[in-house]
Amino acid sequence: MTTTEPVDKKQVLGYTPSAGMLLVKVGRAAERWFGEALKPSGLTPRHLGVLFQVDAHPTSQQALIESIEVDPSKLVGLLNDLEAEGLIVRRRDPDDRRRHIVEVSKEGRARLAAAKQAASKVEDKLFVGLDAAERKQLHSLLARTADSSGVLEGCVELLKQSG
Repeated sequence: MTTTEPVDKKQVLGYTPSAGMLLVKVGRAAERWFGEALKPSGLTPRHLGVLFQVDAHPTSQQALIESIEVDPSKLVGLLNDLEAEGLIVRRRDPDDRRRHIVEVSKEGRARLAAAKQAASKVEDKLFVGLDAAERKQLHSLLARTADSSGVLEGCVELLKQSG
């Protein structure tokens, strides 16, 4: 059900939402749709976010807390879930025995690949009204917004620490 006609948001909602509020609404829908799509994998969007981050940069638990901006107790719970499923491993850092390095396991990479396929389908649903060039442009604009607003600061710190 794609349409080239712009939606009159004021007529539908009674007001014209700001770009920020549209992002909130789209974000909520995306989180719901990702949650549903990931159910067969046994993962939640938060689990997937941790797996993406750790797969890209095996790192310490502390660096993960900073990069994904989650309460430490919640991160420990997420890591415990992932470890119980055999999707991550935590090992002592040989350079600092007080630190644990978190890495994605072989099983975790396989589950991550399946989750990426599910996520791709959600993105197709989410961006059905955009062509390939518009999707690329949206991604670029969102990445730039996240970067300039500081949303990616935790990820930058993680890169520095794991680099």
